[in-house]
Amino acid sequence: MPILETIDLTRRFGSLTAVDAVHITVEPGEIFGLLGPNGAGKSTTLKMLTTLLPPTSGTATVAGLDIVHDAARVRRVIGYVPQLLSADGALTGYENLLMFAKLYDIRKPEREQRIQQSLDLMQLGDAAGKLVNKYSGGMIRRLEIAQSMLHRPPVLFLDEPTIGLDPIARASVWEHIRELRTRYGTTIMLTTHYMEEADSLCNRVAIMHEGRIAAIGTPAELKASLGGPEVTLEDVFAHYAGAELENKGGGYREVTRTRRTARRVG
Repeated sequence: MPILETIDLTRRFGSLTAVDAVHITVEPGEIFGLLGPNGAGKSTTLKMLTTLLPPTSGTATVAGLDIVHDAARVRRVIGYVPQLLSADGALTGYENLLMFAKLYDIRKPEREQRIQQSLDLMQLGDAAGKLVNKYSGGMIRRLEIAQSMLHRPPVLFLDEPTIGLDPIARASVWEHIRELRTRYGTTIMLTTHYMEEADSLCNRVAIMHEGRIAAIGTPAELKASLGGPEVTLEDVFAHYAGAELENKGGGYREVTRTRRTARRVG
């Protein structure tokens, strides 16, 4: 039984149809990638699935819960890492995690254990007492993932998880995303503009174009559908969506600037 399913999920903003009758199913433990150029509807889809934005029509369930009628319960069983910074640069890594532990109503006797486990999992133990505004971009992203997983949600949504990171930091985040799936069986849906990220991480991907699903399948299936052995996922993306973006960046200020820009245009 799918842990996530959308049926004709649609969102309109006036005369603009941002998401148009999208149908997706995601199996438990799967890493599912949502690809597409800016404006394709990826982030809007995630906002609906995380109950931040109500659909205009259609339905969706997450862990068997309806995103409209069971919105409060959905929020208890998901983790969400948005494009914009969710970590407070004026606090230490530990203080950020403590704040999120309280927000998730994790019982006081369990908080320290959960926080320490999260720091260890994301390899942030040595930086726990440092202010987050001194973290690198990759460390910030790992902290944000740690925050979102404190309550052990079965489903995690990542909106551009490696935006603004250099290749080494991106690879580190990939490693930790895989570890979440291995250790906790977490189902992960992510959006990305990096084709190598989708090819490396995702069991299946869907390519969105103008609010619709243009193609869906495993990376291997999508590449095979276009023929020869030299076909790449970038070729598949260009075939269905016609564009690709690459983002680079460094520390806290650069991550803030990059994500704000991505939010405005995507």
